[in-house]
Amino acid sequence: MLSMLDVILSDFARLESSTKGGEHTSQKTYEKFMSESKIDKAGKQSEMENKVSKKQDVTSTMTVSKSDLSGNQKELDAALAYYEKLKPTCVDSGVSYEERVSRRKEEIESLQDALKILSGGD
Repeated sequence: MLSMLDVILSDFARLESSTKGGEHTSQKTYEKFMSESKIDKAGKQSEMENKVSKKQDVTSTMTVSKSDLSGNQKELDAALAYYEKLKPTCVDSGVSYEERVSRRKEEIESLQDALKILSGGD
């Protein structure tokens, strides 16, 4: 019976030693994991803050750009409306180029004749 108790005691001592070794290894693994996690968390926190800041900058820039776009669009619309108003009188007179040249020559001749009359010429 005493030998049986010695065997049980040695088994118990071996189990205790094995368990303590396992706990020690697990503790080291846990501490390493926690250390790496803290570093990773700090990096990700910094990255998140940078991205939030960048998002705010981009949002601000976008707001200004939208405002500029709105103003520019209003100016463009006004310019196009003015162009459409002037187009019939400047561009689309319905008269060909040759006709305009002919009319211009006639008008110049008429003005020259009027000048001669006014200046007392023939």
